[in-house]
Amino acid sequence: MHFQLTDDQQALRAGVRTLLEGRFGRGALRAAVDGGGLDRALWRELGAAGFFALRLPEAEGGVGLGLPEAVLAFEEAGRVLLPGPLVATHLAAGTVPGAATGETVVTAAYGGLVEWLDEADVVRDTGPPGSPPEPLRNAERPTEAPGSPARPVSRVPGAVAVRSVDPLTPLHRVPVPAAADPLVVLLTAAEQLGGAARTCELAVQHARAREQFGQPIGAFQAVKHLCARMLVRVETARAAVYAAAVTADPPDIAAARLLADEAAVRGARDCLQVHGGMGFTWESDVHLHLKRAWIRTRRAGEATESEEMLAGNLLSGSAW
Repeated sequence: MHFQLTDDQQALRAGVRTLLEGRFGRGALRAAVDGGGLDRALWRELGAAGFFALRLPEAEGGVGLGLPEAVLAFEEAGRVLLPGPLVATHLAAGTVPGAATGETVVTAAYGGLVEWLDEADVVRDTGPPGSPPEPLRNAERPTEAPGSPARPVSRVPGAVAVRSVDPLTPLHRVPVPAAADPLVVLLTAAEQLGGAARTCELAVQHARAREQFGQPIGAFQAVKHLCARMLVRVETARAAVYAAAVTADPPDIAAARLLADEAAVRGARDCLQVHGGMGFTWESDVHLHLKRAWIRTRRAGEATESEEMLAGNLLSGSAW
């Protein structure tokens, strides 16, 4: 089977990368870390570009593309550490008014955690896997009068703010059952893939530029091996994520999730190792990638759920 990207898919990926690098480059990233809050103007720009409506049929005002194209877009979002409840808003397009255009920010309770609760207009419960999500009771923000702008006040019963390791992902814990929606798992894996690829690039760039004992540190075998292992994990995860986007088979998605999580977390750790003491400083972006990777590993439930699915699939013989 031929898994090379088509010309249209390559153009889509390049277009999303250009948009995100121009609108959310390093300066914007650091400003977001220091300032906090969700950039509503950026959210609307994403909507206008079709980011949230990629899989929505053209007859309903969407772009009319498929899951593989959505994976490419989310990979680019993970690459630049784009903040916000991207997955939830994307999956709400076509069912929640304004989600497709970016006018409405939608978040959801994934694994008992809600990202960006105080910034969201609508919070949704995931429900059982495969079922259409329903809004949580009293989840929509109240307004002062009909037609007036929504106020930043959350009304989710039992929501408790928890300290987030990622400065760009505020979290609340809510008393709802965890439900691992395969689409949430796959799009999150795509974000992990983008982050893993970026940390690999950062490590290689630093290894080429940083000199020690009269030569770039990338000339030393230990550093070479770190960078090589990072690249192997990235490309292995890429193959799994792209294949899962084509098949949309739950076991394939589970495998993609495990490989992408490993590539993102271990890749960020190895990138820190290559950078040495510089990687641990607040001014460096490497620690932001590691923190976001940790947060994403919890978004769609524990990794053990994916491991158990794969194990059951193998033991039943259905994988063959």
